[in-house]
Order: sequence, then structure tokens, then C-alpha cells
Amino acid sequence: MKIQLQGSKFLYIIMFVLLLIFPFSEVHSEQSHKKMYIKIDLWTKELYLFEGEKVVKKYIISPGSEEMPTPIGIFTVTEKSKSWGGGFGTRWIGLNVPWGTYGIHGTNKPWLIGKNVSSGCIRMRNKDVEELYESVSEGITVQIDGPITGIGKGELKNLSLGSKGNLVQIVQQRLKLMGFYNGPVNGIYDKETENAVEKFQVSHDLPMTGGIMIREYILLGILE
Repeated sequence: MKIQLQGSKFLYIIMFVLLLIFPFSEVHSEQSHKKMYIKIDLWTKELYLFEGEKVVKKYIISPGSEEMPTPIGIFTVTEKSKSWGGGFGTRWIGLNVPWGTYGIHGTNKPWLIGKNVSSGCIRMRNKDVEELYESVSEGITVQIDGPITGIGKGELKNLSLGSKGNLVQIVQQRLKLMGFYNGPVNGIYDKETENAVEKFQVSHDLPMTGGIMIREYILLGILE
């Protein structure tokens, strides 16, 4: 009888442990599978909120213009605010773009949604950005896909000290791969980037201007 009681007690303990383990592992698996993130398609001017592989919300947006393109890449939400107002509408969702202040925000000109009219940020209708604001938290991933030159119809711009953006990032990356640059690939054309360009130009018997033009784009393999 004593052995039976001990056996029953042991079985009870095992069942209790299993009940503790499996519910938590299932919840953890489900949560990791349904991780939320934002994807923005600048070609179609649409913002998607994903939960795992499922699109739970879709919104029409206004991205940047040819002169002031929206950054492309993978970023993180670092700030949320309700107090920006004016042309930023009722909500601000800030992104960690290294070369400037960019974010997802509302607008006081809703009739322009769907057009390339922003200064690089992602504009949304106020009611849409308010809904998105409540659905996301700081730390969520934001993937932005699209042309590096605004609407994708313009030529690559000349770059020089003080330039910023995706084109600068690409130049820095190419210079680093070629061994001319050791700084951060952050999209900021600083003195270190300029010095690297000058070394690159000297190695190709080009005038040492420190700037990027069509000839440098071609030699860097960015243009054909």
C-alpha cells in the first residue's frame, strides 16, 4: 500500500511538471510565430502590419519625393508620441534612421495621401496612424522597400561632404569592401568618407575631388 501511494505521488509530480512545461512552451512558440512587424512598400504606397506571416492591417501612405526620398532598409521603432501636431498629425512613430529624423506620422492634408509628397517620412491619415499607434510598441521592426531615389525615375545624385541617405550608405559599403573605408556604414558623408573617396580616386587616376559623380558610381560598380 505504501509503495502504491509513493508511486501515485511520483506520477502526480510528473504530471504536474509536464503541465507546467508544455503550456508555457506552446505559448512561447505561438508568440514567437506571431511576432509583429511593419512592412512598407514604397512602390505601391502601402503599409502592412504583420502578425507572424499574416497581414492584420493594410494602409495607404504617402512616401517621400524624388528630391527627399524615404529611407529604405530595416529599422526599429524607437519613439512614440502624441504631441507633435501640425503637419505631423495626431501621432508620431519614430524610427532609428542613422542620418536623420524620420518616422511614421499623421497629416493635416489627408487629400495628399497616396502621393509622393513627404520630406522622407511616411504619412498616414490620422485615423489610420492612431490605430497603428495602438497596435505597435517600441522595438518593433519596420522594413521599408522601394527605390533609393524617391519615385525611382531620377538619376543618381552627385554626393559630397554633408550628403546623407541610402546612396551614401551604398558608397560607404563599396569603399569598405574595397579596403578604402573603415568607418560606419551610416549614410552620413563625413570627413572620413571623403578621405576614403579621395584614396579611391587616386588609385584610379581620377581628380582628387572627394566627391562622387557618375564616373565614381561606375568604378564602384553601382552603375554600369
